[in-house]
Amino acid sequence: MRHVLADEAQEWLIGKIAERLGAEPAEVPPEQYFDELGLDSTEALILAGEMESWLGFELSTTALWYHPTIKDLAAHIAQESGQRAAAA
Repeated sequence: MRHVLADEAQEWLIGKIAERLGAEPAEVPPEQYFDELGLDSTEALILAGEMESWLGFELSTTALWYHPTIKDLAAHIAQESGQRAAAA
């Protein structure tokens, strides 16, 4: 299992959210809260599912709640990914 870096995760998240919003990636600020970006709970679940497929592992159901910005979630993903890669 490869280790996903925070920058990679952040870029992926920004791309997916920009796609959902019909915006350019440069228009999606990584420090803004998901709900402020117009992501409702259903869209967050869909995004989490797509992210799990991309990552190759399941995120906790509370990951988006405890890490409510792209930047925070990307850092969490990098940490989880590093731990899983080290354990593999």
